[in-house]
Order: sequence, then structure tokens, then C-alpha cells
Amino acid sequence: MVTDRPGPKRVLVNALSARLGGGQTYLVNLFDCLPNDAPLEIFVLAPSTLKIPTNRENIRRIRLDGNVENPFRRALWERANLPKLVRELKADVLFCPGGIIGAKVPLGCKSVTMFRNMVPFDQAQRQKYPLGYMRIRNWLLERLLIRSMARADSVICISEFARRVIEAKVPGLSGKTTTIPHGINPVFRSDRQPRPGWLPTGDYILYVSLLDVYKAQLEVVRAFALLKQRRRTLEKLILTGPDLSTYAEKVREEIRRLGLENDVLLTGSVAYETLPSVYRNALINIFASECENCPNIMLEALASGRPLLASCRSPMPEFGGDAAVYFDPSSPDELADKLHSIIDNPVRLAELSDKATQRSLLYDWARAGRATWELILRFA
Repeated sequence: MVTDRPGPKRVLVNALSARLGGGQTYLVNLFDCLPNDAPLEIFVLAPSTLKIPTNRENIRRIRLDGNVENPFRRALWERANLPKLVRELKADVLFCPGGIIGAKVPLGCKSVTMFRNMVPFDQAQRQKYPLGYMRIRNWLLERLLIRSMARADSVICISEFARRVIEAKVPGLSGKTTTIPHGINPVFRSDRQPRPGWLPTGDYILYVSLLDVYKAQLEVVRAFALLKQRRRTLEKLILTGPDLSTYAEKVREEIRRLGLENDVLLTGSVAYETLPSVYRNALINIFASECENCPNIMLEALASGRPLLASCRSPMPEFGGDAAVYFDPSSPDELADKLHSIIDNPVRLAELSDKATQRSLLYDWARAGRATWELILRFA
């Protein structure tokens, strides 16, 4: 990295909203990929659960006295305190990877944000939530994200599909966007992890994802029931991911209604370090989401080198290319047909495995991290 401005540049990373899964995974990899010779000092506002490197002198956590886990309390804190903190640190860049710039940025400091959350911009998915908190949240998020991106000096998109969507939504955004897809943690390419003991002894079909209305687990369960009607199916279906929503209970009810209690396993969340082996030991991986920005789980599944059936909704084909078999996630019949067409075809399964491995090589955290820090440095 080269800059024509003397001395290290100061970057304040506001990651207070990165409380779960994908947001934290992104930041852990981003900090790990900061080049040692980068002329940057990084100050991080983040939840205590976010692990940041402790052996890097140029990355420092900013600790807060108050509790800002509640999003409304966090918004109030940012509005009142973020500009003051920017000035105290003499920050050259405010980087908001969560997408929302929660306060007016002082003069002399540039702002970089990201477009990560597609659901607020997908009216069909928003309507699937019952009237209440999630409907209001997504309505509000759409407006806050549009305002933040319109005010930012630069916006990082994580897929070309997302870039096209947001440039059509936000006037004047064209020319301020850069597409930097996420990478894949190398552990997902490894076959060294032992097979977790809780997995079934035989073959299984796997879908890893948060249980939520736009993830289509109901349709996957119904497709699996249809598959069992069309062939002697000894394989189990495993649904792995957080299952704390009311939608999860609907999935459980559907499993009971279809008499699949002995055939479908809902695991809830599992330890991140076991996921590579869970993917790799699957006969087939499924990714059925109807709405994504950059489908990290799909990338991890590709890296496992197992055959992948993926949603045909954008941006999934952008990432999977010809390495996946695509289906309409709203159609259990179509998913059952696609499963039936490959599950007893060892030649096709082997071909898809090879293609998945090769396709996954396009997505590398070192490359994504380097591109991100270079972009931030350009604005410092």
C-alpha cells in the first residue's frame, strides 16, 4: 500500500452493530488481512464479543462505559457521541461496515460504508413478516441505509447484483460504489476436522442457515417429503442454524405434519469450528435463500467441495456460476425434481463436487481484505 500523505492515517471503525454471525465473521477476517506495512491506525468500536487482534499495535479497541446493545440506545449514543469521538481521535476516515452512518461526520473526515442487508430493499420478503417489529424495522432500515449511502464518500457493495439494486435506489450513487465480494475462510477448504459425533451415521442432505421467512426452510422440508415419495430415501435432512424465531416453530410444525420427525434434524446453532466438517460430510448441500447480498453460507458450501443445489434468485448464480444446480426456492416440486435428478447419479455428483471446489477459489479473504483497506486508504 502506498500513499502520498505522510504518517499513518487514522480510521475509526464503527462496528457496534456487529453482534452476530456474518457481521463479526467479516470483521475478524478484515482485521486479520490488514497488511503489516499498511500506513493505518485502526480504532474499533465493537461489541465485547467481537474478537480483534491483540498482537497488532495498529489496531486498538475503543471501550465504552454504557450499554449500547439495544439498537435504539445505540442510535442515540452514536448521534450524540460519534462526531466528538471522530474529532478526539483526529480520524481521517469513519468506516461503518454495518451500513448506517449514525451521525453527521465532521469536516475533514471521509466516510465509507457498506451495503450488506438486502432484505429491507425486497418488498416481497418484507411482506412475509407479520405486522409488528420486523416490518417496522425493515421499513426504517431501508430509509436509514439509503440516507447513509447517499451521504457517504464511498460505498462498498458485496455483489454486482447489490450494486445495481442500490444505484437504482439512491440518486447520485453511481461512481461512488465499489464491488468487493467476501472471501472464504481457509478452514472451509480443509478436510482435517473430524466428523462431529452428533451427525447421523449415514448420508445426509444439509442446509445451513438462520431459520427465517426468506430462507425457505418450509419449502425445503416439503421438497424432502416429495423426494421420499419418489424414491427410497434413507438420507436424513439436516437444518443447521439459529432457530429462535416464530418461523422456526412453523418449520417444526410442518415436520410433524409430514411425519418426518425421524428424518429431519434441526440442530440449532453449532460451533463455527465444526461447520467445515459438517459441510464436507454432506452428500449434498442446499442453499435455498430467496434474498441475499453476498451469500457467505453458499460460498462456504462451495469450498467444502460437495455438490450444491442453490436458489436461482440473484445474486446466487453470480457467485455459483456453473458449479451449482439452481432451483426456484418457492417451489418444493422443483427442488424435489432437482434433488431426484442428481442424488443417485454418482458421475453428476462428482462433477458438481469438482466444480464447487474450483469455483470457491475465486473468493479469498486476503484479496477482499486488501481491496477494502486500499479503498479506505485512498480516502484517508
